[in-house]
Amino acid sequence: MLKTRVLTALVLLAILLPVLYSANFYAFSVLAVVFFAAAMWECQRLFKKPGPIIMAALWVGLLIYCLFHLADFSHPLLFALSTAFWALRLVPTLARGLPETHNFSSGMLSTLYGISIFACFIAIAVFFQRSPMYLFSVMAIVWIADIGAYFSGKTFGKRKLAPTISPGKSWEGAIGGWICVLLLAAATSFVPALENTFTAQLVARKGWLIFVGAMTLITAASVVGDLFESSLKRRVGMKDSSNLLPGHGGVLDRIDALIPVLPLAALVDLWR
Repeated sequence: MLKTRVLTALVLLAILLPVLYSANFYAFSVLAVVFFAAAMWECQRLFKKPGPIIMAALWVGLLIYCLFHLADFSHPLLFALSTAFWALRLVPTLARGLPETHNFSSGMLSTLYGISIFACFIAIAVFFQRSPMYLFSVMAIVWIADIGAYFSGKTFGKRKLAPTISPGKSWEGAIGGWICVLLLAAATSFVPALENTFTAQLVARKGWLIFVGAMTLITAASVVGDLFESSLKRRVGMKDSSNLLPGHGGVLDRIDALIPVLPLAALVDLWR
């Protein structure tokens, strides 16, 4: 399994790094569309929707239209809607539980989650247009939170965060991840080479108070995104969203925490 994971990671890096290094928006958009197609197909399967390939194709057509035919696709309304959907409808399911599949409530959730995935990929394109480094700096917040939570949870974890959804997560781990994000993200504002990253620019434009608030919300959103996808998989008895990435599961398994984070970060970034 370890060899499979490493080989898959190397193949992905061999594809991603040249595109990121080239900073070519059209090449990046094509790659984003491919991953989006996989994510939407997995989403339809998790919600037990009929014709998952057809439904995914419709979403892909919308993304292609936005990326290649709209001069400005970075409208803050989309990011605001995605954030509102998470706050008002998706997050509460973590406490109340998901509805049964094949009913109206589940269908509405699948639509809201689909819009959130769509908003996530639009945000990816928006950040990439700023620069590949800018995009990387936003995604790094989630990775830091995840790594910090893992080691903090292993060391101090006692109180379970969501035992029925993800027994391995603890409140101590979540808090440790948040602290790591605050410390490492704050450090970027003191390193001249990182002055054009998301976190350094946030401090420069909005000050430390807004920075701490934004990092807190983004870290919390990353945890929520992970838990929500885990609850979807538990409901339908799936270990992974798919086997598209051998050794890693599916695309949604790799981006679940990014889905609520990137639209929220884009909303913060567009707030001048």
